[in-house]
Amino acid sequence: MIPVTIVTGFLGSGKTTLILNLIQQLPKDYKLALLKNEYGDVAVDSQLASFQAISGVQELLNGCICCNLVGQLSDALEQLSNDVQPDRIVIETSGSAFPATLAMEVNRLSRETSKYVLDGVMSVIDVENWKGYEDTSYTAKIQARYTDLIVLNKWELVDERRLENVEDRILDLDVDPPIPRQKSSKGWVDKDIVFGLDAKLARAVEQTTESGHSHEHNHDHSSEVEVLSITLASKDGNGNVDTDKLAKLLKDPTKDEVYRIKGVLYASTPPQSSDKDISTLTASEGRGRYILNWAFGRWTFTHVPEVSSTTGNSEPELRLTVVTARYESNKWKKQIESSGLIALQDGAEGQLTVEKKS
Repeated sequence: MIPVTIVTGFLGSGKTTLILNLIQQLPKDYKLALLKNEYGDVAVDSQLASFQAISGVQELLNGCICCNLVGQLSDALEQLSNDVQPDRIVIETSGSAFPATLAMEVNRLSRETSKYVLDGVMSVIDVENWKGYEDTSYTAKIQARYTDLIVLNKWELVDERRLENVEDRILDLDVDPPIPRQKSSKGWVDKDIVFGLDAKLARAVEQTTESGHSHEHNHDHSSEVEVLSITLASKDGNGNVDTDKLAKLLKDPTKDEVYRIKGVLYASTPPQSSDKDISTLTASEGRGRYILNWAFGRWTFTHVPEVSSTTGNSEPELRLTVVTARYESNKWKKQIESSGLIALQDGAEGQLTVEKKS
C-alpha cells in the first residue's frame, strides 16, 4: 500500500517549504508524488515543487479539496499511482484547518482498494500571523482529532508572549489528549516525525545497519524529540514476535508523549492493524516479515519480502524506532523494558535491547 501524508494549513503558512525540506532528508531514489490544490486558476508553487526531485505533481484547482473536490480525490490518487508508481503521496491542501473529511476519504479508499494507507495528518500554523481557530464548537473538536501533529512555523519571528498566545489558542479546542505540537526550525521538521516507514525507507535503514553507520539526527533540528532504538533477537534468528503482546503496547501511548513507532518485525501470522477493516496483505502463509507504522494512536502492518543479508548475519526478529516528545524517552524506555510486551512467541528466549539515541 502507498502511504499518504496530508499536510494542511492556511495560505502562506509555509507548507511547501516544509515539504521541500522533508524531501532533502529522503534517499536519492525515493519517489514522492504531490497532490495539491490552489485557489484560483493559476498554480502558484507547483512549478517550484517540480524542480525539487518530486516524481509527480497532480493539481486540483478552483476549490477546497476538503469540500467540493473530495470526489476527485480517488481519480487523482489513481493517476499518480499509475503514472509515477510513488513510494509515498503527499496531499498538500490550503484552506481548512480541519482535514477530517479528507482523512476519512483516504481511509475509505484504503478499505475499498487496499492501495493506500493514511500515514499521518499534519497542520502547519504561521505563528506570526495566525489568529486562532474561528470555530471551537463540538464539531470542530471532533474534526481536530484527525490532526495528528501541529507544526508551529515562523515562531522565530515573534516574541515569547506571542508564541504562548498561539499555544493557548490551540488549547482552546480542549481536545483530549491534546494535539501534539512541534516547532519547526525555519521550515525544517525531522522526517522521522512526519513520515512513517515504507518499503523504500526500510531498505535504507537495513543498508545503514549493515554498513555499520548509524543515522545521527541533526541536533539543531531534532532537539524537540527524543529517539529510542529497540531490537529483539533470538539465538537462531528464526523466532516470531508475539503480536498479541505487542498490540497491548501499541494501545498504550498517548499521542502527546509518543509521536511515532516504526520498524520491521517477523510474525507467524499476519498481525492486525488498529483499523479492523484494513487487512494486512501477505504473499504466503506462515512466517512473514512486516513493516509496523504507529502514528499518533493508530497503526498498520504491511507485508514486505524477506531480505538476505550480505554480511551473513540474520536479521533480528524485531527492530523498532520510537520517537517521543522531549523528556518522555526515559519513561518509555523503562516501561518497554519492564512490561514484557515486546517478546517472542510461545515464550521463546530473546534478547531485548532498548537504547536512547543522542
